Amino acid sequence: MNPITIIPARMAATRLPNKPLADIGGLPMIVRVLRQAEQAGIGPVVVAAGDQAIVDAVVAAGGRAVLTDPDLPSGSDRILAALASIDPDGHHDAVINLQGDMPFVPAAIIAACADLLAREPDCDVATVVATEASAADRSNPDVVKAVLAMAPDGASGRALYFTRSTLYGDAPVWRHIGIYGYRRAALERFNTAPPSPLERREKLEQLRGLEMGLSYWAAVADEAPISVDNPADLEAARAHAKANP
Repeated sequence: MNPITIIPARMAATRLPNKPLADIGGLPMIVRVLRQAEQAGIGPVVVAAGDQAIVDAVVAAGGRAVLTDPDLPSGSDRILAALASIDPDGHHDAVINLQGDMPFVPAAIIAACADLLAREPDCDVATVVATEASAADRSNPDVVKAVLAMAPDGASGRALYFTRSTLYGDAPVWRHIGIYGYRRAALERFNTAPPSPLERREKLEQLRGLEMGLSYWAAVADEAPISVDNPADLEAARAHAKANP
């Protein structure tokens, strides 16, 4: 397997405009994500940017970025556009889609996603989960839950469903972390398909893949990394950076 990590990013986030360039402890958020991906050591890392300002910030930090059409509708569209530019011959057969809003994502989580894709021959798409942070997660629609058929070692499982709905019972509730490792053919197939009924209902694009018959597997991480979606999250990230210089 010859993976590449691509981080899609654009300035026009609805809840936090200009999010990729938000300063967190003296570094733009996108640069922090880039550094974590580089530490994972699983192949080249590229930012698929929807805006020149993001490209400039990444290049100034010594990273690699590709400018893509700002009007592309999704992160996966942006990733495929970047791939067409930097790897038109398909040398990279696996793509790690790392969200640009997790400035402290552990390198081990990124590596676990790639390792799972390499280890499970039936896996089309690898992702990551962590145990619920609190009982409130079970009924919080903003917390996406993964329903897994666990492997015997408890370290990974095949995904049966993803949902925003409340889950019941005594078994662990797995909180989905938005990192994906695609086999390149699966990513291309996924991106040519229209949004599916379950995807539209739950507003979760991974359900499109499940409805298409793609096999999703998830590795279990120790905890979910900080994700920055709104101004309160940004302040929490800045406090974390200050406490952990």
